[in-house]
Amino acid sequence: MNPSTRILLIEDDPAVARSLQAGLEREGYSVVWKNTGATGVEQAKQPSTAPHLIILDVRLPDGSGFDVCRQLRQQGLRQPILMLTVQGDELDKVLGLEMGADDYVTKPYSLRELLSRIRALLRRAYGELSAANAEALYIGDLVIDWSRGQALRGDQSLNLTPTEFRLLAFLAQHPGQALSRSQILEAVWGYEADLDSERTVNVHVRRLREKVELDPSQPTLILTVPGIGYRLVRSG
Repeated sequence: MNPSTRILLIEDDPAVARSLQAGLEREGYSVVWKNTGATGVEQAKQPSTAPHLIILDVRLPDGSGFDVCRQLRQQGLRQPILMLTVQGDELDKVLGLEMGADDYVTKPYSLRELLSRIRALLRRAYGELSAANAEALYIGDLVIDWSRGQALRGDQSLNLTPTEFRLLAFLAQHPGQALSRSQILEAVWGYEADLDSERTVNVHVRRLREKVELDPSQPTLILTVPGIGYRLVRSG
């Protein structure tokens, strides 16, 4: 891993943070640690040292990690966000995804698992996707610009996170095809499906619809296929 790959760690527990920072730095990452949501947001906004990925704990001394995640997204920051959630708390996982997180790891976790999720997020956000196809794809009035990693409607850029863009891109690569949640998980998240992770797909599809559908309550672009998963309508 290139040492210029920067990770922002927002975690209030010094022991946990120092251990995690040391482990990530041994793997070649450059890690900045902040122990409050406010200082973490300010660090993320610095253009000269903007992180490539943010690790965000749910429990922070100055507020909720969910609020921090939402604030980061509202300010237009699109870096992948990996949330650290509490074991067995389904609400934490769903809320994190709803607020704009790309993935989560449940405490207690192993460094090996965390590194696997980090590498997958970085690969999806900055890796092979843009090189897969240099052309733009048109679906009605929606444009998927592969080279820039963004979607546009007219001249307006849709503020998609890297995971949302990759989800849209994968659906667009298979127009009209019913894709199961497990297929989507393996292609977009890079791991096999279980009950929790299939809910992750549902949450991200709902978030994506809010950004690309003219009326998210009556989607016409990303359709649910009962008993299977989702499909994207064919162009034209």
